[in-house]
Amino acid sequence: MSVLESVFGNELISLFVVVGAGLLLGSITVKGINLGSSGVLFSALLAGHLGLEVPGGVGSLGLALFVYCVGIGAGPRFFPALAREGGGLAKLGFVIVGVGALTAWGLGRLFELPADLMAGLFAGALTSTPALAAASEGAGAASRGVAIGYGIAYPFGVIGVVLFVQVIPRILRSEDEASVEDQAGEGDVVRRVLVEVANPSLAGQNIGEANLAGFACQISRVMRDGRLVPLTSEDAFELGQCLLLVGRSKDMDLAIGYLGRRSEKPVAIDSENERRRLVVTSKAIAGQALQEIAPLRSFGVVVTRVSRLGHTFVPSGDTRIESYDVLTVAGPEEGLDEFAKKIGHRPQAFDQTDLISLALGLSLGIFIGMVPIGLPGGEPMTLGLAGGPLFVALALGFFGRVGRIVGHIPRPTRTLLQELGLVLFLASAGVKGGSSLAETVAQYGATVFLAGGLITLAPLMVAYPFARKLMGLSQAQTLGGICGGMTSTPALGALTASSDSQQPIVSYATAYPVALIMMTVLAKILLQALGI
Repeated sequence: MSVLESVFGNELISLFVVVGAGLLLGSITVKGINLGSSGVLFSALLAGHLGLEVPGGVGSLGLALFVYCVGIGAGPRFFPALAREGGGLAKLGFVIVGVGALTAWGLGRLFELPADLMAGLFAGALTSTPALAAASEGAGAASRGVAIGYGIAYPFGVIGVVLFVQVIPRILRSEDEASVEDQAGEGDVVRRVLVEVANPSLAGQNIGEANLAGFACQISRVMRDGRLVPLTSEDAFELGQCLLLVGRSKDMDLAIGYLGRRSEKPVAIDSENERRRLVVTSKAIAGQALQEIAPLRSFGVVVTRVSRLGHTFVPSGDTRIESYDVLTVAGPEEGLDEFAKKIGHRPQAFDQTDLISLALGLSLGIFIGMVPIGLPGGEPMTLGLAGGPLFVALALGFFGRVGRIVGHIPRPTRTLLQELGLVLFLASAGVKGGSSLAETVAQYGATVFLAGGLITLAPLMVAYPFARKLMGLSQAQTLGGICGGMTSTPALGALTASSDSQQPIVSYATAYPVALIMMTVLAKILLQALGI
């Protein structure tokens, strides 16, 4: 036996080679698009085709870890979105996923394709790894076909949605949709600029009541005695006054022109004591618009930025605050302390990971997944390794704590665990599917590629007119909701790079968790409907 055979005969080495090669493949960016962690699936399919193996059990470990972290992250927003946005963006998420599942079911019947392959095509076309996980577990011994279908349809899902959100605004351009016109810019990069007030029409107006939402900017500080201090509810505009403006780079010039001109005066800011990043954990605050909370009037502080699902934007008075939003707030220390209490901020929410809660939550989720659930007129079913941890994590994420188990994992830790679980699962699923990849493609030919493209296209073609005509959503809301409903982060990136509006980010964050959970449920239902 050669050294090379000995090395690749070691399953642990094979695992990390597959993961490393896949992540390297996923990092290659073409026209702003890359595969990301899903690149591991493609390297694993090749490895399986070449006869390599990975340790048994890593796929199950990765699956449980991945779906649990997904549930913890989505839980704070999933149930409120269902309750509050049932007639809006959450419904759009339902429609997108439902049309995708119905299309997969219809094509499976029409072309007589196997259930496992169609479930994989459904998950790949909607770029949903949780759906892939649920379908792989539900298919059992037939899970090879799920991984193959996902690998075939995934490129259609990524490229198709990116092209759709870029092409539609150009085809259906309208005068009242300036928010989606194609412009070069720096996306949602937020910066601060010192501005001197020179607009006579503003003199005497209350600064806190100034409507700069159209510019996606906020005034956070006013200069007094050569020092920038937090804005108060009594401050009014004065000619020659210097203000600190916070906003998106591409909107800043318009806001500066409206207020006056850029100032080059040297300034001092006590950012250590007068600015904080606070995490929202209060259920009473979640779902309220910023103008209802009235941070400036009630606490003397200004919310200058909101970070949600990895995206940062400048809020307006209509922005709804959600659980575990991270708010950048400027104001006096006493006001910041009171506001922090109001929103339920806990300092440890940033960086404290409770490993006992993680272990107990996963154990409870796995146990729940094993409990048989009786169905009328049919055999009992179980939520399984994908469903059990997911629904336990959703409940924990929403309630925040259940007994000893804490339902929060700091975002950096959660992202790491989620990515680790995902690549372990993809490596295992891909290696299994790769052993029969060539046989499947040879058997079904171009039909599977056609099905993958159609499953991607059908939800897009139905969702856009549904949102615009029946629901009355703006183009920015519609396109952001479609990105969330298709769980397409690359498409959201393409959209925000060419949009003056931050509405797509908010719409994405509302539709995304609903679509994510629905895909996981419908992936298993699709398998049963097609005969597994």
